[in-house]
Order: sequence, then structure tokens, then C-alpha cells
Amino acid sequence: MLTKGRIPFRLTCWAKKLCWAGLSLVLLGCSPAGLRTPRPTLAGSGLNSIFPDGEPAFSGDGRYLVFSSARSGSQDVFLYDTVEQRLVDLPGLNSSDVAATSPDISADGRYIVYVSNALGKSEIFLYDRQTRRVENISSRVPGDVRNPTISGDGRFIAFESNGRGQWHIEIFDRGPAAATRPSAPSSSTAGNNPNNP
Repeated sequence: MLTKGRIPFRLTCWAKKLCWAGLSLVLLGCSPAGLRTPRPTLAGSGLNSIFPDGEPAFSGDGRYLVFSSARSGSQDVFLYDTVEQRLVDLPGLNSSDVAATSPDISADGRYIVYVSNALGKSEIFLYDRQTRRVENISSRVPGDVRNPTISGDGRFIAFESNGRGQWHIEIFDRGPAAATRPSAPSSSTAGNNPNNP
């Protein structure tokens, strides 16, 4: 009950708790326990940007996270180092006039597979972070391709193809030599745009 401008003690305590809860939400966010999501940045230099970011895939040990984003004006593939909390340079992978999507990464973080329309139709490409070489994996596969994935050791690449009238799974074997697991390449960066050579 209110009495001549005085507020009962119980209402005052409740109001204080409500005020503290609201302030906590503003300062700490309302994310569930366990989430380590970095906030979007205007510069697009972190994991999240103000543009659409998606299709994440982790390396085997969880250090590297590959994903696609429209932050540089076209759909590109980006690599985020979760230990150093920054983007890693991928020289030669992205191009301003070509879309690159659906990335996946080998267990050691050396190889990245993705879909690109660089040749006029969707194709599966393999990017080697150590040699900076890009290889077309699906050049002899008729029809469209999508959803590539790479085995942990980097030897096998599987993807979907509709070249035979319906979607089915193709497996590309890079051979026993590809299964060797050299040490992961360094995560050095260069320049302001982490994905331009």
C-alpha cells in the first residue's frame, strides 16, 4: 500500500532488483551460459560483421573456424583463428567478382574446400594454405555441385552432384600422399583486408 508519498520497503527492494537485472542485461548481454560469440564489428576484421556471416566449420582441434561472409562486397571465404582471435590471411582464395561459399576445413587447418562460380558454374575448389594453390576438384563432374566436405587428413573430398539427373554423393580421392599431415601453416596476416592477396 502507498501511504502519503512513502513506498513500502518490499516494493523498494523489488524495484532495486529489477533495476540491477536490467543493468546486467545491458552490460553483459543476455546470452546463455557457454556462448563465446564475439560482437559484430563495423570494420569486419573479426569473426562477426554487420553483414551476413554463415556456414561455419571447425578444424579438428577447434583452433580454426572457416566461414563465408559478404563483408567485402562479394560472398567470400574467411578463416578465423580462435586462439589468436583474429582473421587469418588467405591469399589467392577470394576474388572480388566471384562468389565463394560452403567452406569446410581439414583437421590440421591446412586445406579448405569450397564452392565457387569462378568458371561460370558452381565448382568445388581445394585451397592449400601452405602452397597458396587453388585446385578445381569437380572439373570433370557434369551438372551442378554443392556442399563439399573434406576428411580430417585432407585426402578425401565428398560433395553433392546432380549430373546424373538427381542429387547424389561424389567422392574425390587425392591419393595416399595427400593424407600426410604436415604441421599447420602459420596464421600470419597481411594488409587490412584479410582475404586479398
